[in-house]
Amino acid sequence: MIKKVSLGLLVVSLSFTSCVSKKVYNELENKFANLKKENRKLSDENSDLSKNKNQLDLETTDLKSQLAKLKAERDKLQADVAATKNNLGKLQSSYDDLDKNSSEYSKTSSEKNRELLAQLEAKEKALAAEQQRLTKLQNDLKERSARVDELEGMIAAKEASMKKLKETLSKALNSFEGKGLTVEQKNGKVYVSMENKLLFGSGSWTVGTEGKRAVVEVGKVLANNPDISVLIEGHTDNDKYAGTGPIADNWDLSTKRATAIVAILSENKGIDRKNLTAAGRSEYSPLATNDNPEGKAKNRRIEIILTPKLDEISKMLNDL
Repeated sequence: MIKKVSLGLLVVSLSFTSCVSKKVYNELENKFANLKKENRKLSDENSDLSKNKNQLDLETTDLKSQLAKLKAERDKLQADVAATKNNLGKLQSSYDDLDKNSSEYSKTSSEKNRELLAQLEAKEKALAAEQQRLTKLQNDLKERSARVDELEGMIAAKEASMKKLKETLSKALNSFEGKGLTVEQKNGKVYVSMENKLLFGSGSWTVGTEGKRAVVEVGKVLANNPDISVLIEGHTDNDKYAGTGPIADNWDLSTKRATAIVAILSENKGIDRKNLTAAGRSEYSPLATNDNPEGKAKNRRIEIILTPKLDEISKMLNDL
């Protein structure tokens, strides 16, 4: 608020520089330069945060790919076990036939008997080797299956916790239904979307009373879920920013608005600030067309994206 008042004074002062002393003019000019420097810093931080978000999405996709590969290896191992059992059965049958033939011919042909005995010995060795291989395959299959079951259980638990989180948020924000607020679960994440009509005035990044009440309710739920990463994204329509002051364009405005939401969430002492990330997406991730007022209204929004931490699952996959 102090910055906003200072900016107003700066604009007025610049308009009437001929009416003030040079000292006052220089002080105002220095304040304006500092504000521009802060704005550039926020833009750089926004770019870094967007890169971190993209990296997290890539890691999540890679984890799912590794799990699918692990399942395929388990299926192949099961097929190898079945084939080995079948081969073992054939060897056992062949062994039994040779044993029978050995008994029948031992009386009439000692040479033939020695040949059959040699074949029996070779078959016994082959049987022992196959049995050893089968045992190893079965143990490997059992171990891999246990790991796959454990991973699937962990992923299912994450999905269940996110579903419960979505239901809790929907219940907590029920009073804002029809006011531009939606709660949705997709891609293993929970999305809380708030249209700007609930949060901000046109061209402003100051959160209104009703919007702040909604954000506070979200914060209460997050305080009870410390293992959730929270990304706050600011979005605009494609109308060029026409305001004055430290905001240069829609990128700056979307970042300012996301940061304003982070500031409100940070007031809740139960939320670990390390779990919060603010990012501005400007006009480049629209939900609807910008060709009509209804579409523009949907695109002007804040999205709070809740993601479960996958460190434990990632470590297990790396250990396999």
